[in-house]
Amino acid sequence: MNAQRWMSIRFFSFFLTWGIFLPYWSGWLIHTKGLSVSQASFVMSLGLIARGLSTLFAFPFLSSKLSSKMLLNMAGWGTLIAIVCHIPSHSFTSLLIVTIALHLFYPMLMPALDSAAGVLAQSKQLKHYGRSRQWGSIGFVSVGMILTIFIGMFGDEVIFWALLLGIIGFTCLGFMQAPDILSEKPQVDQTQKEGLLQLFGIKHFGLVLMIVILLQAAHATYYTYGYIFLQEIQTPTYLIGVIINIAVIAEIIFFSIADKKFNNFSIGTLLTLAAIGSSVRWILVFIFPNVVIFSLTQPLHAFSFAMAHYAFMKYLIKHIPHAQIPKAQGMYNALALSWSTAVFTIFGGYLYEIEPRSAFIGMILCTIPAMLLALVYRRQETRKEVLVTN
Repeated sequence: MNAQRWMSIRFFSFFLTWGIFLPYWSGWLIHTKGLSVSQASFVMSLGLIARGLSTLFAFPFLSSKLSSKMLLNMAGWGTLIAIVCHIPSHSFTSLLIVTIALHLFYPMLMPALDSAAGVLAQSKQLKHYGRSRQWGSIGFVSVGMILTIFIGMFGDEVIFWALLLGIIGFTCLGFMQAPDILSEKPQVDQTQKEGLLQLFGIKHFGLVLMIVILLQAAHATYYTYGYIFLQEIQTPTYLIGVIINIAVIAEIIFFSIADKKFNNFSIGTLLTLAAIGSSVRWILVFIFPNVVIFSLTQPLHAFSFAMAHYAFMKYLIKHIPHAQIPKAQGMYNALALSWSTAVFTIFGGYLYEIEPRSAFIGMILCTIPAMLLALVYRRQETRKEVLVTN
């Protein structure tokens, strides 16, 4: 199968399930399994910690032993088993155990897919990362719209069965023929010599990682409190889902044009634009706490999230050796997409209790430093280009 099409299908199938899990799983634990809000929050918080440990340590280790295809299949089946184990689980303790097990396998699929994309891009088999990644965003937003209808008709129990069906579909795709390079096992002599700390020996890796950690952490308030903030500012209930999906649609549009429109932009420029867009987004929400402005700022998600992610992938493909891609992806997913978000969720919660909109302006404690660091990196890139030219 064509590598571009294979990658698009796998992104679509995974984010189809992620669009069920991320927004609705806590609600399912509360309304179907009977956990209290505090219990569900505790369960999901421990799950987030497990997710970080899995992507930072387990994923890179397994990537050094298994081919990309085998790792995807193993994580997929582990996820399926963990989800099935939720059926007989009813007590707080049992739900805590199976949820942690789920977080050990399920989030591992995200860096595994991006690593596969990086390997295919480096081998010139994947020409357009953004074009394939946009199908992930399409899957995420489409399932959210459809699932809302079924929840209204049949109740929250639908959430579990929809996720189970989605994961079954994802695991079945594992039988589909994959590009040959993804079936190749990593070379032992390379992976044994190169660990996580060696990544920081790659020029500018630490700087770029810090920038994307700050940029992704700045979404903590939006992800956790965006829904209740829209209720706070008197948004009609039927519009909340539509407004939230504006951000995902903007993300889809960005990924669909990124390879064509932003391919010639330097990584430093992309990160700078992402930081500016993110800063403007949260400042506007703070100054104008109303439905119209919140809706108008939603397209800036294409800058604050999508452009930052695209810039990191561009850096990874350009500068990270093949054997180190899984380790870089694991570090990015653990630090930028898990732990930093968890820390700033707590910080944003304190601010939200003081004044709801202050939780958004608090996120510029991430975006402003990210912008300054991005400008430093951009200057270093420019200086390097001048030296090469001369």
